[in-house]
Amino acid sequence: MPTLGVLLSGRGSNFRAIAGAIDAGKLDTEIAVVISNRENAPAIEHARERGLNAIVLPSKNLEREAYDRLVVAELRRNRVDLVILAGYMRILSGYFLREFPLRILNIHPSLLPAFPGLDAQHQAIAHGVKFSGCTVHFVDEGLDSGPIVAQAVVPVLDADTAETLAARILVEEHRIYPQAIALVLSGSYRIEGRRVLAADARG
Repeated sequence: MPTLGVLLSGRGSNFRAIAGAIDAGKLDTEIAVVISNRENAPAIEHARERGLNAIVLPSKNLEREAYDRLVVAELRRNRVDLVILAGYMRILSGYFLREFPLRILNIHPSLLPAFPGLDAQHQAIAHGVKFSGCTVHFVDEGLDSGPIVAQAVVPVLDADTAETLAARILVEEHRIYPQAIALVLSGSYRIEGRRVLAADARG
């Protein structure tokens, strides 16, 4: 059975959704390790309550690649097949990306390539867009720029604030992230340039 390594920094709501999908039989995988760079991340306690292998590797005062070498070593020790970023507030080094090429997934609260980086919901409100959403993508060396695996659209209502929009987007994040993970683990896709296509799709 393929295994996941989950990296997170905070409450880990997407991690909880993924773990719930596994429990419900909707995702045929197991979580080999959960790693947080912050000791006070609520998700770590939740992982431990679930009986998962949950580890804190503090990143404070460590250079990016030096820290990533510690994380990669832990992922390798646990024989992780696919790395899942679930609210992980660090940018990965080139070393990390080379160790897991096209085996790292992230979810971002916008319809990429619109509004990459921080405060995507604030950006959407400020720009006056009528639709936003979320995107699951492979992680590459750019900022939220890797090939797109899945997206979900959320309308932006006239009365929305960044907070209300974020809450509605989060519901869709919890829905599509497990689906995207299942697709990648199945191997029934191919990548052409920046496009992620179904394995049987014809160009």
